[in-house]
Amino acid sequence: MNEKITESIFRNELTKNGYFANDSIIVEEQKSNYHLIDKLLKNASKKGVGKGFPEFIIRSEEMSDFLIIAECKADVKKHESETSDQYGDYAVDGVLLYSSFLSKEFDVLGIAVSGQNETELKVSHYLFLKNTTKPHKYFSNKILPLVTYYDEFLKSDFKFGYDYDKLLEYIKDLNELLHSKKIKEAQRSLLISGVLIALQNIAFKNSFTSHKKPEQLAKNLLSTIIHEFTNANLPIDKVNNLKQTFSFILTHTTIITDKDFFIELIKSIDDNINKFMRTHKYFDTLGQFYIEFLRYANNDKGLGIVLTPPHITDLFSEIAGIDKDSVIFDNCCGTGGFLISAMKKMIKDAKGDSFKIKQIKNHQLIGIEYQDDIYALGVSNMVIHGDGKTNIYSGNCFKLSETIKQKFHPDFGFLNPPYKSKKSDIEELDFVINNLNTIKKGGTCIAIVPLSCAISTKGEILERKKNILSDHTLEAVLSMPDDLFHNSKVGVITCVLVIKAHIPHPENKKTWLGYWREDGFIKTKGKGRIDLNNTWVQLRNKWINSFVNREVVKRLSVMEALNPDDEWCAEGYLITDYSEINYETYKNYVRRYLAFRLLNDLLDFKIDKVAKPTEISNQLVHLSKIFNVKNGLASSSVEVREEAETENDIRYIRPSQSYSGSIAGYVDKLLVDDKHIYQDQTIYVSTDGQGSHTYSYVSSFEFIPNSNVSILIPKDKMSLQEKIYYSICITINRYKFSYGRKPKGNRLKNILIPECPPDFVYNQNVFQEIFEGWKKIVK
Repeated sequence: MNEKITESIFRNELTKNGYFANDSIIVEEQKSNYHLIDKLLKNASKKGVGKGFPEFIIRSEEMSDFLIIAECKADVKKHESETSDQYGDYAVDGVLLYSSFLSKEFDVLGIAVSGQNETELKVSHYLFLKNTTKPHKYFSNKILPLVTYYDEFLKSDFKFGYDYDKLLEYIKDLNELLHSKKIKEAQRSLLISGVLIALQNIAFKNSFTSHKKPEQLAKNLLSTIIHEFTNANLPIDKVNNLKQTFSFILTHTTIITDKDFFIELIKSIDDNINKFMRTHKYFDTLGQFYIEFLRYANNDKGLGIVLTPPHITDLFSEIAGIDKDSVIFDNCCGTGGFLISAMKKMIKDAKGDSFKIKQIKNHQLIGIEYQDDIYALGVSNMVIHGDGKTNIYSGNCFKLSETIKQKFHPDFGFLNPPYKSKKSDIEELDFVINNLNTIKKGGTCIAIVPLSCAISTKGEILERKKNILSDHTLEAVLSMPDDLFHNSKVGVITCVLVIKAHIPHPENKKTWLGYWREDGFIKTKGKGRIDLNNTWVQLRNKWINSFVNREVVKRLSVMEALNPDDEWCAEGYLITDYSEINYETYKNYVRRYLAFRLLNDLLDFKIDKVAKPTEISNQLVHLSKIFNVKNGLASSSVEVREEAETENDIRYIRPSQSYSGSIAGYVDKLLVDDKHIYQDQTIYVSTDGQGSHTYSYVSSFEFIPNSNVSILIPKDKMSLQEKIYYSICITINRYKFSYGRKPKGNRLKNILIPECPPDFVYNQNVFQEIFEGWKKIVK
C-alpha cells in the first residue's frame, strides 16, 4: 500500500470541489508559508519532540480564522486507533494532534482520510473551536467544498454555543460599564437596540466617529433610529411614541458629555453584537441582553416581563411544524423571541427563494405588545431581523385581535402571556383564548403558562378550561423544567399547552401528556442556565419525535382522556416503576436509618417480625388504601427551641431533602395536643419546598410535624421494614411533583404504590447483615 495514492485521491477530491480553481484558497502540503501556522506546528511532532508536518493545510483569505488540516493513511485499518493517541500510525489520531495545536489561534477542521481507492475511502471530520481542546465529530464521509464546510461550521450548535458564551461574557462586561456610567437597567437594552438599528444605516455607520461633540452624535443617533422606524412603515403615532421612548439618548448626562465613551460604545456594539448577529441570524439577541441585564439588576422585574429562553422559542416552532407558508401570531410578543425563531425556521424552508423570504418577513409574522418599553425592543428586533419591516402592533391584544384576524389570517399562535402577580390581573388563560380566537379554524395555538393553569380544578381557571374544551381541542400538555426562567430570576413552574383552534374537543379523545422537565440545562455561576454538556439538541429531537408520533414512553409520556376538572399534566398519570427498588437500594436506606439511630444513641428500639401477607396482590393501589394521612402543626402554634432543654422537649419536623435536616428544633410536648405527637417508627412526608418536597422518612424518635409535613398511619399492622420500603416508594415519586404541584391532600393520597412489598423486605436478616458489616469495619 502506498500513502501517496491516498494523498492523490484527496488532492483529486479537492480539485473536484473547486479548491484549486479559487484564487483566494491556499492549499499547502507538509508546511505553511503563514508564519503563525508554522509557529503553532513547531512542537506538534507525532513523535512528541519537534515540528509537525500535516499532509495538507488549507486556508482562505476570505475566512482567515478557519483552517482545514488533512492526514492520510494508505490502509483503512490504520484510520483510527482505539485510544486516539497513536499519532504516527493512524490518520484520525494524527489529525487530532495537529488540530489541537492549531486551535490555539484558529477554528480548525481536521480531516482524516484512509484507503487506496474511492470505493473503500474512509473520511472522518473533526471540528475544533478556537481556544478549545474538545473535538466535535461532524459532516459525512465525503469531501465538500470549502464554502460548505465553513457555512455548516458557522451554523453548528457548538459554534453557536461557543459564540454565545463569548456574547454572555461581553454582556456582563457591558452591563458593568453601563452601570458605572449611571445608565438605568430599563434604558440599557433600548440603547443597544437603538445603536443596532442606526448601524444598519450606512450613512450613520460611516460617519458616527466624525462628530466633534457628543450632543451632535446623540441627535444623529436618535434621528437615524426614527428614520429607520419610519421606513419600516410604522404608523406616525407609533413612531412618535418610539421617539419618546428613545429620547433619553438626548438627555442622559454621560451620553451627551462623554464623547470617547459614546463612540467606543457604538464601536463595541458593532464589533461584538453585530458580528454575532451576522453569524447567527434570527436569534433574539436583544431579548438575551434584556434577560442578562435583569440577572445583574437589583430589582427582580426590570421592565416587567419574563422572556422565554431561546431554546424554548425554537422548540415551539418544532412542535408546531411550521413551514414557509405559515402565518404566525403572538399576542404577547415581548421582544419578539417566538417570531424570530419562527422566522428562522420558515426562511430555512424557503430554501433561498428571495421573493418568499420577503413575503415571510413582511406579511407572515405578527405580534402585539402592550408595554411601551418592551414594544420598542420588539419593534427594534423585528426591524433588525426583518430587513427594516415589522408587523408588531402596540396596544391591547383583546382590542386588536379582530384586526389581526381579518388582515393576516394567522394559522399558528405562539405566546408566553403575562403571569398573574395579584388577584386583579388578567387570567393567563384569557390570553390563550384570545390567541385561539384570532387564528384560523384548525390552526394551532401553543402557549407556555403557569402549571396552575393546567392543574387547577376550581374557580376562574376551571371555567376557562371548560371554555377551551368546549370550543377547541387540547392536543397536548408538556411539563416544563422547574427552573426554566432562572435567568429571568423568576421561579414559576410552567407547562406548554398545544391546542387546535375552533374544533371542540371530541368526547373521550385522549390528550398526549409529555414529561419534559429535564432539558439538560444546568445553572452556572456567571452564565446562568445553559446547555453546559451540549445535550439539548439530541434531547429535543427525542421529545419532538415522541410528540409527533404520540408515543407512550416510560417516564416521558402518556395518553389520557381529560375533563376540565382533571389535572392536565403528565405527572398526574405517569406510573412509577417500583422494580427499580432492589434489595441493595432497600438495604442502603435501612443502613442510613440505623446509622442515624447509632450516632444519636437511639438504638433502644424493637424490630417486629412480620411475615409476608398471603392474600394481598402485587398490584398498585392508592396510598390512601394502606395509610391514613394526617397533617402537621403550623410553626406559629408552637415555640421552637434550637436545643432540647428538658425531657419533655421532642423534635419538631420540617420538610427536608435529608433525614437529619428535617429536624427543625425542639418543642415542649406538654404544650401540644396529643393528636399532633407521633411515636418512633412513624412515616412522614415533606409536602413543600422546591428542594424538599416528597422526601419521605421513618422516624427514629418521638416528634411533632409542622404543617408542611404529612404523617402516614398504617391502617393495618406494619413492620419497620415495610415502613422503610414504603418511604422509599413515596420518595421515588418525587419526579411527579414540584413547587407548583405539591404532594399534598389528594395528590399524596392518590399516589399509586404496591399493595404488598416484595419478598426481600421480609428478609429478617437485613438488620443483622448491616450490624455484622459494621463489626468488621470496627475490627
